[in-house]
Amino acid sequence: MKTLTLTIGGMSCGHCVAKVEKALGAMPGVVVHSVAVGSASVSYEAVTTSPAALVRAVEQLGYTAEMPQVA
Repeated sequence: MKTLTLTIGGMSCGHCVAKVEKALGAMPGVVVHSVAVGSASVSYEAVTTSPAALVRAVEQLGYTAEMPQVA
């Protein structure tokens, strides 16, 4: 598994955190480590998903997300 931290814009409350955590956690091959206002730390299986797919999932919720640096 690869680990990364997304930088997320537009989040302002616990409801935002819960929405992002639920969306990322529902993706196949993704393990959510933590979500806070402004960021999300996850591990993912590269054969199942990609950083770009994680960014798209966040953006579909109405937030902005920056392409992360993969650890």
